[in-house]
Amino acid sequence: MTKKKILIINGHPDKESFNFGLSEGYRKGAEKTGAEIKEINIRELDFNPNLQFGYRKRTELEPDLLQAQEKLKWADHIVWVYPVWWGSVPAIMKGFLDRVLLPGFAFKKKEGSLWWDKYFTGKTSRLICTLDQPAWYYKWFYGSPTNKAMKKLTMNFIGVKSVKITSIGPIRLSTEDFRHKWLKKIENLGEKNI
Repeated sequence: MTKKKILIINGHPDKESFNFGLSEGYRKGAEKTGAEIKEINIRELDFNPNLQFGYRKRTELEPDLLQAQEKLKWADHIVWVYPVWWGSVPAIMKGFLDRVLLPGFAFKKKEGSLWWDKYFTGKTSRLICTLDQPAWYYKWFYGSPTNKAMKKLTMNFIGVKSVKITSIGPIRLSTEDFRHKWLKKIENLGEKNI
């Protein structure tokens, strides 16, 4: 049986955040299965997060973004770890998505059509997001806008059909015990490679 190729992408700009503990937990669990693992900590990349000309004119990709694209192509399973800020992902992560998931790499619009070719078919994904509110409140009161954007308008758009979501909250004012339990749950997800 071939080893699963897992890419863990952390979108939090602060390396001291709980999100980095969650990434580490997932990695530890996945390592127990012998999975091949690569990581991207977006905060460590050297790139301009601004898609300056939209899709009108191509901005050359920095070496770190070219490496990120290679890792994305390589992966069978893509794990995203990020906080929800203002109903979205952090600016640095949004810039990463804008600059990396480009036409010709992640998808291609069909000439004279509203439809497009999806280049990430056959891959799976796990979204792990942290919140400053209970996950049930975020889902039922706000409709989970970040989860919908990442799952449907990003991952599904480029062809990743199987996307599982783990929302963790509230982090603000959470206890050590709450965080420890979640670190263990995420390690277990890593061990299942899901």
